[in-house]
Amino acid sequence: MRTYTQKSIRKQFHLLFFAYLWVFCFTILLGCNNSQTEKRYTSVKKTKEKSTLTKKPETIAIDTVDYNKRIQELNNGDTNRRWQIKTPYPLPGALLPYKRIVAFYGNLYSKRMGILGELPKEQMLKKLQKEVASWQKADTSTVAIPALHYIAVTAQSKPGKNNKYRLRMAHHQIDTILSWAKSINAIVFLDIQIGQSSVEDEVKTLEKYLKLPNVHLAIDPEFAMQNGMIPGSKIGTLSAAEINKAIDILTTIVKENNLPPKLLVIHRFTQGMVTDYQKIKTGAEVQIIINMDGFGNKALKRHSYNLAIYREPVQFTGFKLFYKNDTKGNGSLYTPKELLRFKPIPIYIQYQ
Repeated sequence: MRTYTQKSIRKQFHLLFFAYLWVFCFTILLGCNNSQTEKRYTSVKKTKEKSTLTKKPETIAIDTVDYNKRIQELNNGDTNRRWQIKTPYPLPGALLPYKRIVAFYGNLYSKRMGILGELPKEQMLKKLQKEVASWQKADTSTVAIPALHYIAVTAQSKPGKNNKYRLRMAHHQIDTILSWAKSINAIVFLDIQIGQSSVEDEVKTLEKYLKLPNVHLAIDPEFAMQNGMIPGSKIGTLSAAEINKAIDILTTIVKENNLPPKLLVIHRFTQGMVTDYQKIKTGAEVQIIINMDGFGNKALKRHSYNLAIYREPVQFTGFKLFYKNDTKGNGSLYTPKELLRFKPIPIYIQYQ
């Protein structure tokens, strides 16, 4: 049997003590290192997360080559280069020049103001879809889409409660139009005839609808009366400055609500209906359509288009067809194929 002296026992005790002490210190040191590593990892992770959250989303630009090509096609070989105009490229999601809009115009309170209020809902929607199909067949390079163009503010021959010679439609009527449009995947235009009111005041009453991505605006200068004139007594007029107020409102709505560009239709069949056309603002947020909305025979309408639309280019063009007024006597409506020969080619077609 092995025996241990007191001296050897003390020596072994000292060795064990220092061994345990070394293990204890190493454990503490390792724990501190792990803690620091974890803190550094957590800090880096949080920094990355913060960087990801604060990073601005990438802007997806449109295909400018394709856009320019489509604009040239709309110009339809215009040799005078009058329509070689430079306007800002639109935001992504723009409807023009990628889609041709085919719209039915009117008001639900009147059968005399247009096809939209003249026919029962189902009959009207089927007729609209038939017109869309006709345009799609005539021009397969551009997708045709339906639209309901509703007169949300109508000019009046009487001053009314506010002495403004205009009547705002009840919002439940606009809601009805939105519902009808949804049933055929159509967009909506809200049209204002301001009478003796202002563009700014009337547009602001429609802001909650204009915040919707499928709702756009139209202005009819024919019923914008100056110097106390009564609507219907003469043809009204709007300046670029007044039109720009609507453009500013639409621009703000697009920016604040992260929307694709809005469309603004401006009706016109005489040069006097719009003054200072060169000063109308164009931008990425709003696409402008000058719509020839005069009625009569084909020769008269073509003359009005050349005078009020072609000679004073802004951005895009439209053309209105009157089922009744254009066909009086021996008259007939322009066909899609005929209108596709115009310079520039209208991208917005409206039926009344």
